[in-house]
Amino acid sequence: MPDEPNTLTTAVPPARTPVPLPAHGPAATTADSPAPDRPALWVTRLVVVALVLAALNLRPAITSLGSLLEEVREGLHMSGSVAGVLTSVPPLCFAIFGITAPRLARRFGPSAVVCAGMAAIFAGLAIRPFASGTVGFLAASALALMGIAVSNVLMPVIVKRYFPGRVGTMTGLYSMALALGTSLAAAATVPMTEALGGSWRAGLGLWAVLAALAVLPWIPLVRDRARSATTVPATEQANRGSAPASAPLRITRSRTAWALGAFFGLQATGAYITMGWMPQIFRDAGVPAGTAGVLLAVTMVMGVPLAFVIPGLATRLKTQGPIVIALGLCGLVGYSGLYLAPAAGAWAWALLLGVSNCAFPLALTMIGLRSRTGAGVVRLSAFAQSVGYLISIPGPLLVGVLYQHSGGWGLPLALMAGLMIPQMIIGTLAGRDRTVEDEC
Repeated sequence: MPDEPNTLTTAVPPARTPVPLPAHGPAATTADSPAPDRPALWVTRLVVVALVLAALNLRPAITSLGSLLEEVREGLHMSGSVAGVLTSVPPLCFAIFGITAPRLARRFGPSAVVCAGMAAIFAGLAIRPFASGTVGFLAASALALMGIAVSNVLMPVIVKRYFPGRVGTMTGLYSMALALGTSLAAAATVPMTEALGGSWRAGLGLWAVLAALAVLPWIPLVRDRARSATTVPATEQANRGSAPASAPLRITRSRTAWALGAFFGLQATGAYITMGWMPQIFRDAGVPAGTAGVLLAVTMVMGVPLAFVIPGLATRLKTQGPIVIALGLCGLVGYSGLYLAPAAGAWAWALLLGVSNCAFPLALTMIGLRSRTGAGVVRLSAFAQSVGYLISIPGPLLVGVLYQHSGGWGLPLALMAGLMIPQMIIGTLAGRDRTVEDEC
């Protein structure tokens, strides 16, 4: 227990002599330790399985609801504005609970917190279908989203700790799994609901099974807490004796941290508007409900290959601005297409918006690139995600209000397209080649 705070406040190497990360993963992270390779390899493989299962569960609570939003609105007697509030709950929970993740990780260890997060997702998804009113439904959703929030923040921390030399590859792997879970929930929820007799409650409740599976591999990793707590890059440990103790990193002094938080917020705004409202946009254009869910799945499934490619590409570039601009232009064209010909070009717009939504794995990768140490990644991840999700809260709500009071999708889509411009500008600033330690 007492050694946990030290793992998240590792002394930062001097700015003039940055220490390169090791070329390989877990084997390079056990400093001067004669421990046998077999247990470390076993643990590393278990971490990979745990990361993938956790990532699969970080979005079904949201996209399964988006596919059945109309049925849920009717069943719980929600207005368009209240439904807008419902689609704003995810970023609100992520902002509120995400900021607590570093403190919880210092107290209990990152693996234990992620394990508890998976359990919270399971409980929320299992309880939500039994809610008889809007308040109970929101409360159960908030419980699941609380688990998602802390897990969101700590995923980059787990990657940095176990795979310090493979940040891009491992970020791509769990981003790919996240996209797969997102698209699977979007595509399968409506058919499963119909197979279960048309009950939206049963269709939403089935995703609790996947969450229950995700809890299992994290349980032995909680017991591995002591080993993972002392796992830091060997080059960092080699420099601990010579490096002077540094003051706590004041992340709010970093312009890059603020830019990264704003970029995260703008991309999250577009993502949650898309997940919450895109099926409704297509349905209002005359697209059948099942097809609308598949179109959302197409948007989400684009992240499966690209979430693996983009982080690797980002780590090879000194600045990530060109990738930011390319993704933003795809979003701009996609939203414009939804405005001009939502049904006629539905598949093309779904593909383009799927590419645009890959700003999320790019933002996660930049969190790892903009800090040199595990301690810096913890603080930057919590700061950027909490600030970002706070920024994204009004977006889905505003879309719901505009949709209800304007009687159509013209104004909401104009808002979505307009947000792509500042996203490209701020993302380019966040992608500059510098670290928060240097700026702070």
